[in-house]
Amino acid sequence: MLKRLMHDHKHIAVLLNVLKNKQMKLSDGESINFIVVRDIVEYMQGYAERCHHPVEDIIYAYYLAHKANDSIDKLSAEHELVIQASAALMTTLNLILSDIVVAREKLIVDFADYVALQERHMQMEEREIFPLLAKTLTEQDWQLIESECQKSLIDDPLFLDREQKEFEDLRAYLTMAD
Repeated sequence: MLKRLMHDHKHIAVLLNVLKNKQMKLSDGESINFIVVRDIVEYMQGYAERCHHPVEDIIYAYYLAHKANDSIDKLSAEHELVIQASAALMTTLNLILSDIVVAREKLIVDFADYVALQERHMQMEEREIFPLLAKTLTEQDWQLIESECQKSLIDDPLFLDREQKEFEDLRAYLTMAD
């Protein structure tokens, strides 16, 4: 399960780099493709927030219930912040794509804040949470967790090896950008 989560983090990092590049172009006064940006945020909302984070939450809740001395669920609180940031950025993007004027400075700040939050969140998980789980949970724990996670697991709609319509434009963009 941790390998899958780390694999997701690599994919998310690719998308965050695209957002950083778009944010820098916007800061430099260049125009950007807002549809690509919206597709990335949509992916983050659809996959990361509805599959990846719930799986992390299940694993961490299991850890808290069975292994931890402290019951503070930092991970779920972090996930809630990420969800709020995604929703705020998506609202701004939808305004822009609906031809409603949004201050360039606001968009630049929203981009930067969103990317920074996502990166901090993944770094916290990779430095603190994942090593703790790897060290503490047994093979039997992982089997129980995996069976509990099955209802939350979906195939990654963007980074699959097979043909898929969802996020087709974003996939094409990422292929051309390589």
